[in-house]
Amino acid sequence: MAPPSQRRLAALADHRVFAVLLSLAAALRVVTMLAYRPATLYWYDSFTYLDTAVHPAPSATFHPIGYPLLLRALLPFHSVELIAAVQHVIGLATGMLLYAVLRRRSAPGWVAASATVPLLFDASFLRLEHAVLSDTQFIFLIVAGLAVLMWSPRLSVRAAAGAGLLFAAATLTRTIALPLLLLVVLVLAVRRVGLRPLTALVLAGALPLAGYAAWYAQHHGRLAISGADGVALWARTMTFADCARVQPPPDLARLCPNGTEADAASEYVWAPGSSLNLLPGDRFAHNDLARSFAIDAILAQPLDYLGDVVRDTAIAFSWTPIPHPDRTTPAFGFRIGHWELPDQPLIDKVEREYDPDIRGLSSVSPYADFLVAYQYAAYLRGPFLGLILLLGAVAAVRRPGVAALPWALAMGLLIGPVAVLDFDHRYVLPVIPVACLAAALAHPRVRAVVGRPG
Repeated sequence: MAPPSQRRLAALADHRVFAVLLSLAAALRVVTMLAYRPATLYWYDSFTYLDTAVHPAPSATFHPIGYPLLLRALLPFHSVELIAAVQHVIGLATGMLLYAVLRRRSAPGWVAASATVPLLFDASFLRLEHAVLSDTQFIFLIVAGLAVLMWSPRLSVRAAAGAGLLFAAATLTRTIALPLLLLVVLVLAVRRVGLRPLTALVLAGALPLAGYAAWYAQHHGRLAISGADGVALWARTMTFADCARVQPPPDLARLCPNGTEADAASEYVWAPGSSLNLLPGDRFAHNDLARSFAIDAILAQPLDYLGDVVRDTAIAFSWTPIPHPDRTTPAFGFRIGHWELPDQPLIDKVEREYDPDIRGLSSVSPYADFLVAYQYAAYLRGPFLGLILLLGAVAAVRRPGVAALPWALAMGLLIGPVAVLDFDHRYVLPVIPVACLAAALAHPRVRAVVGRPG
């Protein structure tokens, strides 16, 4: 028997490919921190998150409390640069989770390491981690929940409860994770993992959400975890709704398309001339009304709804990134220059209360010059994402006990945002690591789930 020191060296040698990749990915993130100072801040999302971190309360708009709680934990340091640094570390940790669960499932080192490459090296993830946005935390929580569920061939009650808590945290970070939690329960029920683990998963996922809904009710007078779901779904219907076919009652007819045109469904939320924004009061005050109209429109025109969802989802598979809406930059967003913050009272408030050094983003040469060139090669083109999903589908058919869950979640992450609001290239990024996990499970050496829990 080899001495312990030799066994440790042998174990480290088995992970040398991933160790090299992780080191290079860490270096890229250091370059990103040096290239763009202090961090990317978006109006109005970033500043709403930062303001909520200082004054925690359930939001009646698109932003639940999960991400502001992370920002609040970092509040004593008063630094958006630190937020970006922490998120870059979270990105690396997500890659480590992917690698660990694949090796746990007996995937060869090169297969497990390859599955982490898009997450660790795609320039879109570098940009996302460097921005004060909830997506990096969301991706980590989804991957962590999957890792807990897939760590052992037999799902224990403790692991199921831990996964439920992680998916609940993901839902409180981005509400699109709520249908994902339901999808997890469905897949595990089909796999017949046992009543006790399934019950533990449901309870651990539901209780935090119920607590948040009760807190939301104290502030807004109704049980909910979002005050924008109806507004989002209404905007989705504005690309196809025909009120001659929907025939809504008078109170809903006010939300019919009124001739205002936008180049993407999500733009109707903000278009000043859209029917929702012509109603008195704040747009989100009409959330319930908007939801009722949207449901009626979808039931009256299901094929039109499905057609628009399919059409917009297909944008993810284009070779050349398609702007959607036209005002956005879907990829290759690293640039040279300086970008001032808009003149808004909320920004002044966040500067006083969260970070006195908040300022517009500036590029720094030569680091930014490197990233501008790097991003054109380091981008996962749409057809390659399609191939990864196809390989994941093959894995799900060949070994459903281990690959069906991540593949189903990858498809849910791809289609879900489009179905409830619109396509956004940013919303595609969480799909990639989950799809890569499913695809890597197609390797014949991967160990499948066996049996039911004892």
